[in-house]
Formats: sequence, C-alpha cells, structure tokens
Amino acid sequence: MERMTRLDIAPELVRRLVDAQFPQWSHLDIRPVAESGWDNRTFRLGHEFVVRMPSAAGYEPQVDKEHRWLPVLASRLPLPIPVPIARGRPGEGYPFEWSVYPWIDGEPARRDRIADLPRFAEQLAAFLRELRAVPADGGPRPGLHSAYRGGPLEHYDAETRAALVALEGQVDTSAARAIWDEALASPFEGSPVWFHGDIAVGNLLVREGELAAVLDFGCAGVGDPACDGVIAWTLFDAEAAAVYREALGVDEATWARARGWAVWKALIVIRDADVLPNGALVEHRAALARLLEER
Repeated sequence: MERMTRLDIAPELVRRLVDAQFPQWSHLDIRPVAESGWDNRTFRLGHEFVVRMPSAAGYEPQVDKEHRWLPVLASRLPLPIPVPIARGRPGEGYPFEWSVYPWIDGEPARRDRIADLPRFAEQLAAFLRELRAVPADGGPRPGLHSAYRGGPLEHYDAETRAALVALEGQVDTSAARAIWDEALASPFEGSPVWFHGDIAVGNLLVREGELAAVLDFGCAGVGDPACDGVIAWTLFDAEAAAVYREALGVDEATWARARGWAVWKALIVIRDADVLPNGALVEHRAALARLLEER
C-alpha cells in the first residue's frame, strides 16, 4: 500500500464542480459522508445521490473501469451494487475525473448489526459466487486500477518484508512471515474470474441484520479471487469463517493466499498507523491476532 499524496477535498469544491457540470443538481445540498473512505472521498448530494471523488492520482483509473463494467455486473448480481449515473471532469482546481452514484441505504457491517454471522457469511459467499460466474472475457486484468488485487502476491513481497522488519518486536514476525511464505508458495493456477478486491466491513451494507448491498468496486477486476477471503479474519469469527470458506468452495492453496493477503494488509496498516484511521488499526490488529492464533 503505497503512501500516495491524498487531496483534502472540501464540500465547497464539490459544490463548485456540481454547479458547473451538473446544474440540474445545483439545488441539492452537499455534505460529507460520515464514513467517507480512504481511496475516494464521498459526499451526499441531496437525499438520492452520492459524489465519489478519487483522493489521489493512483485511484483515478478506477473511474473509467466503474463506468464501463458496473452496469454489466449489476445486471448479473443478486444484491444492489452502485452503478454510476454521471461522470464528472477535472475542474475548479480538482485534477481527476469523478462520479455521481445513486445513494444506497444501509449501515456498514459490524458484528453488532448482523443478526446471524454464519448466515451473513453464506449471503456474502452467494454474492461472490454469482460475481465469479459473470463471464470474464475482456474484463480488466489486475493492475494499478485494482491496486494489483487479483494478481500475484509477489507484487507486495518487498513491502511485506519491509513491514516485517519494521514491526520486529511489536508482533510475532516469525509466524507472520511463515504465513506470507506459505501464500507465496501457493500460486494461482485456475482460470481468471471476477473478484471484488476490497470485501471489507465498510463496503458491506446491512439492513435489518442482513446483507443488503455491496459497495466500492474500485479494486475489482478479473484474476485470482483469493483477495476476497480477507473478510474471514477482519469480520467473521472462526465459525462464520468456516461457513464462508465452505460456501465459496475454497481449496487450501486459495485459502493460503487469502491468509497472505490478510497478513499483508494487517502488517502495513499496523506499520502505517500514524496516517490511517484508528478504526482500521483496531480491525487489522484483531485480524492479525486471529491469523497468528490459527498458526
């Protein structure tokens, strides 16, 4: 996870952009979303819409992908996903393309909001099975647009090993290194399929205790779906994780790579705690503790 310089995007800037490019919405109020995200900044536009703005140059390639592919995916999936309805241009000092989406009601997933965690795991697995069944021909292969999710874990090998060195004495780096090495020794040998790329608590919406929608396909693409297993440690307990794995039909090699993705993310979040939201640190410290306990 590279330390990109992120823009501080104020509501006043969003106001100017909307007024200049979409005057039909100039009467709607603009306010930040409470849990806005890290790669993109999110703002409510009235009650029906949301403005999504890349916070750094590395996230702008997601805009074109989302406009091209989300309408295709939405028609095949069993739960609502965000589909862009307007595409903004750079302007008013803001250098990137941006998007307007419909607002989808719900609360970010948390254990205390979920009625039955194993059932929730089954619901999420069912959604991902349908995603993987979407024809992958012509879909975007892993790259900068997906933060290299869906590609070989080797892309993050140097970063992971540097984090292990930096965290020596703070975490059990020997056990974490073993998990990482096992993941690298379990390469993806299947056919590329659609993956979400960021199945995280903030991207899963809950209504009345059930999974209601899946958000943020910025890291989506076609490749190895192992990265979508990280939620087994960041949200689920051991029982729900086992249900999730079984419902997805994940083999040992894929699960090893999922552990690798989870260890990589936990290590870099802990290392970069000074620049990341505190909630992310708590979540990934707990995930690393579970991974090491399993080990």
